[in-house]
Amino acid sequence: MIEKNPRGEVWIFAEQEDGTLHDVALELCGKARELADHLGVKVGAVLPGWNVRELSYRLIQHGADNVYLSEDRRLEHYQTLPYARVVTTLAQKHKPQIVLFGATPLGRDLAPRCASAMRAGLTADCTDLDVSDVPDPAAKTTHKNLLLQIRPAFGGNIIATIINPARWPQMATVREGVMPLGEPNMQRKGEIVAEKIKFDDNDFAVRLIERHREPRKVNLKGARTIVAGGGGVGSKQNFRAIHDLAGAIGGAVGASRAAVDGGFIDKAHQIGQTGTTVRPALYVACGISGAIQHRAGMEESAKIVAINWDKEAPIFGVAHYGIVGDLNQVIPMMVKAIKERPKE
Repeated sequence: MIEKNPRGEVWIFAEQEDGTLHDVALELCGKARELADHLGVKVGAVLPGWNVRELSYRLIQHGADNVYLSEDRRLEHYQTLPYARVVTTLAQKHKPQIVLFGATPLGRDLAPRCASAMRAGLTADCTDLDVSDVPDPAAKTTHKNLLLQIRPAFGGNIIATIINPARWPQMATVREGVMPLGEPNMQRKGEIVAEKIKFDDNDFAVRLIERHREPRKVNLKGARTIVAGGGGVGSKQNFRAIHDLAGAIGGAVGASRAAVDGGFIDKAHQIGQTGTTVRPALYVACGISGAIQHRAGMEESAKIVAINWDKEAPIFGVAHYGIVGDLNQVIPMMVKAIKERPKE
């Protein structure tokens, strides 16, 4: 645990792999900039790796004021212990008040290791962050400018707001895609701070022998068009129609939690609070009632088309266009019309 530092920076961990920044690092830069402006402090980004200095400029363009660059050939590929050493050493040196990680597989591995080492609190899988004064009736005081760590709880049925007034830095992992990726400001200036970290042999007790990467099954975050099916599709066999429509318009296939729980499709396709957050140009919701947990993951889509037999379904409240009807009749008609459309 580091001492409270209300003038400390808001930090993000700049996740990169093979010299490419993860989108979530840039998303967090934008949110950190917002929080830091509210607090009147600077944004810092911790960037470990090897030959990654050029990435510092992108972080600055997206909102970082200081990039703490730790380059070492042994940091070329992620390993838990040495990366945790970088983060904790720099946190103890510079005393940030907030440290944010992406809730990626890497972030979910690294963040708890760092929190444990610093004896700090950690909230996982946040979907929003804010800063506010929080009254404490028991202590008869008000905590100033605490980080509000907002995340779904109890299977997404409630939204919890978690604070950490006692053990700093305030730490959280944030789901990919829930923060908008802002446009870079090519004119922004910042400072790159080269940091030399002293490692010991125990930091490299685990030796990387070979790397094997599984290809991503579906890239919902990067899809410009998504066709998603819900529990109203009825069965795994009927879900074939969702694939057919997605194929016809060149879109990715998504699903609600009800469809995933029903065994219609793999969880990698799940959209919503307990899945992926998306912002495509076109989102077609088929047989999805529109529970708040699902809407939270797609309501910022540029255009939403809803197909549902129930005209009172909540999904129509966020849809730009609605079709009231049986999706098993509507979708084949749509696919037929698309295929018969004259090619330009």
